[in-house]
Amino acid sequence: MTRSRLVLWSIAVVLAVTASISHGQDPKANVMKRKLTSAQKILEGVAVHDFDLIATHAELLIQASQEAGWKVLKTPRYEIYSQDFRRTAEQLIRHAKAKNVDGAALAYVDLTLTCVKCHQHVREEKMTLLSPPSLPR
Repeated sequence: MTRSRLVLWSIAVVLAVTASISHGQDPKANVMKRKLTSAQKILEGVAVHDFDLIATHAELLIQASQEAGWKVLKTPRYEIYSQDFRRTAEQLIRHAKAKNVDGAALAYVDLTLTCVKCHQHVREEKMTLLSPPSLPR
């Protein structure tokens, strides 16, 4: 996949995730809004080779992932996604320090995919909680 195609794909994913999230005033929504802003800044940093921008916003993502507003579920799978998210953000920082734009771009895509998978998990869990119990036959 060419770098320009990778960047375009990443933009499309970020926009899709952004469009599917409501922006309320509760702490969880504020964390999400900051997460989206940082993700967009990381993409900008990758696009223009601004490694300080990448590292700064990857660090902000790690900090956000440790806040109480981040935790929307208490499931083992959710915790794994959160750990994967932090680990990938740390990779972004390492690639930024090494001025490795290709590594940063791939880490950004991995980070975005982790977000998409986690949001899918959250939706599935919430649907399970909202589903009425089945009646015995």
